[in-house]
Amino acid sequence: MQKVTLKELGQLLGATIKGDASLEITSVATLEDAAQGQLSFLANSKYRAQLEATQASAVLLSEKDAEFYQGNALIVGDPYVAFARVAQLLDTTPKQALGIHPSAQIDPSAIIGEGVAIGANAVIDAGVILGENVQVGPGCVIGQDSIIGSGSRLWANVTIYHDVHMGQNCLVQSGTVIGSDGFGYANERGNWIKIPQTGGVRIGNNVEIGACTSIDRGALSHTEIHNGVIIDNQVQIAHNVVIGQNTAMAGGSIIAGSATIGKYCIIGGGCAVAGHLSIADGVHISGGTNVTSTIHEKGVYSSATIAMENKLWRRNTVRFRQLDELFNRVKLLEKSAKGDE
Repeated sequence: MQKVTLKELGQLLGATIKGDASLEITSVATLEDAAQGQLSFLANSKYRAQLEATQASAVLLSEKDAEFYQGNALIVGDPYVAFARVAQLLDTTPKQALGIHPSAQIDPSAIIGEGVAIGANAVIDAGVILGENVQVGPGCVIGQDSIIGSGSRLWANVTIYHDVHMGQNCLVQSGTVIGSDGFGYANERGNWIKIPQTGGVRIGNNVEIGACTSIDRGALSHTEIHNGVIIDNQVQIAHNVVIGQNTAMAGGSIIAGSATIGKYCIIGGGCAVAGHLSIADGVHISGGTNVTSTIHEKGVYSSATIAMENKLWRRNTVRFRQLDELFNRVKLLEKSAKGDE
């Protein structure tokens, strides 16, 4: 079990230490669930009442909350960010693979860097390059001429098609598929003619991709996921989408082909973004929103209706269909009123 003192954590975080600097911390927990030896945090002052009952050995606090807690504390500018850094330090997640399993199938032309680990039944195809300390979980497949940068990790059963380039220190969760064909077809008198998807996928550094997410390859040019992007589970990213750096996308969202998402955007769960449009840098899209036109300016955007009793929803749906008629009636009334003036 890894242990770290409050003094060491204070130095790591640039924190002010309140209490016993020699106190040892072994793990992190919430204020409500914490026990002795654990470090907790208060990120929202509305939960300040939990400080009195917590059993945590120490708490990460902002300066404004420090006066309300008499125990051991680390006073920091942003307790939630500090908590994330401590959680990384004390992370007990096992490695995706250890060494190279004898059942792994590795093409002789593949280039395997130092410290690479490859799990059972993984397949590494011709021309693949794995950088130093890459971890490939059991059952993964990495297709021809793909590149995985140093320090990147794939959990079990990830499929990487051919000509996918992934940067350094990326993390891909189980069941994700990267480089599958985009949905490209021409219609000839009712018959679908497949358009080969000959582009690739280019993924930057420090990108994290959740479980069972699909990222399609480009039709001609590449699909691009830039540095620092985080993508949740069960997200669909279609061919030739471009996602700018440090954008976050929550679960169940769908981005249609050739859409461009700016930098530092936040896309809530269950959103749908239509194809061939652009979203400006710094846009925040609320969960469940359908984006059907280009967004030019930074801001918060929302759509969809709130949940309501079914009978009320049915009535409102009928009224929604009558909006155009109502609008025209109002215009006539306004015109008539102006005529009477």
